[in-house]
Amino acid sequence: MKYTLIIHGSPAASPSSQTALRFARTALRQGHELVRIFFLGDGVYTASRIAVAPQGEQDLYQEWRNLGVEHGLDMVVCISAALKRGLLDEQEAQRYNQPAFTVEPPFTVSGLGQLVDGTVTADRTITFGA
Repeated sequence: MKYTLIIHGSPAASPSSQTALRFARTALRQGHELVRIFFLGDGVYTASRIAVAPQGEQDLYQEWRNLGVEHGLDMVVCISAALKRGLLDEQEAQRYNQPAFTVEPPFTVSGLGQLVDGTVTADRTITFGA
């Protein structure tokens, strides 16, 4: 089975990112394919490399990053949601003449076309809400 995942909730205020991570690990372990993981709305905060998990709490950024690298996952951060929240990759930081960027591979910043493509390509699309 091929899945596209959509994550809406902030990792600091919602269990959606953590639940989606558990689902992704289980799906991969069972031999399923993750076509695309799309971070939308406050879910884009999951891709911020400057977020620091408090001691004793799960570091969702690092865990998503490790999973993405290990499995070569396509993890897309919605560009309009990211820009509104001050999250930029290197290309967008240069485009807007900003001194730093907060989103780096394996996360990529792109538009809703990637979400549409992911839902068309996948057998199932699962949304993890706020």
